Amino acid sequence: MNDWIEPRGALPQGAHKQAVLPQSSTPPRHWYQLNTPMLDWTGRRVWLVGASTGIGLACAQALRAAGAQVVISARHAQMVQSWAVRDPGVQWFPLDVTRAGDVQAVAREILASGPLDLVVYCAGYYKAQRATALDLDQLLQHNEVNYQGALQVLNAVLPGMLAQQQGHISLISSVAGWGGLPNGLAYGPTKAAMTNLAETLYVDLQDQGIGVSVVHPGFVATPLTAQNEFEMPAIITPAKAAQEMMQGWARGQFDIHFPRRFTLWLKLLKLLPYRLYFPLVRRFTGL
Repeated sequence: MNDWIEPRGALPQGAHKQAVLPQSSTPPRHWYQLNTPMLDWTGRRVWLVGASTGIGLACAQALRAAGAQVVISARHAQMVQSWAVRDPGVQWFPLDVTRAGDVQAVAREILASGPLDLVVYCAGYYKAQRATALDLDQLLQHNEVNYQGALQVLNAVLPGMLAQQQGHISLISSVAGWGGLPNGLAYGPTKAAMTNLAETLYVDLQDQGIGVSVVHPGFVATPLTAQNEFEMPAIITPAKAAQEMMQGWARGQFDIHFPRRFTLWLKLLKLLPYRLYFPLVRRFTGL
């Protein structure tokens, strides 16, 4: 994890895997930093999975602006291909994360060009659903994209990271995973699983030179949230979400949540006993 401090370009070509930085070049990690801060993106290789629009695309653009070599994969090209063809520092691979063979094939092609410094799982699927109108197919599709897809990507990249003893995995969860909410029957449980997955990965990988973080956005103006027919408090732009993520990685955070004027209230709400939690959820959502 120490090589986050020195730009890869400062090392001889092809020598970054073996190079050992002087101890003095690595500032101490403070007690509150659960990961080594990611401060310099120059030449870093980043794979963003599910980044054709919204938070993923905005994050890819922010990382590229900071000097990273960006690899994007998603089911739909949409706005990505026109950007990728103009910039040799951006690569695009079509990918359906529910197809295990495709995930392995794309990962092999990406890793053939060198190790990855950061993998961000942004793929997400959302349809509002309540238990009074349960749709099993929709439930299973949420699980395939939001959770099982992340497992497929981990299966493809984690062995290489373990062998290199370096890299960082960041999973995009949601504040919807913190507690049961109306309309979240299909979406919320998959995001709760993502949060638990990130926590367990951190426990297992903290001594293996691999960083792990989990991102809990509140409401962000994306094609997914555009489906909502209710007022979304403290909604922010994808660009602002990307900025928050970049700052979280730079601070060495594990739990990157935003906007805090909204997420801190939700964290407090979840600390309450259920006798208070359920009535308050009902009152604030009107459902």
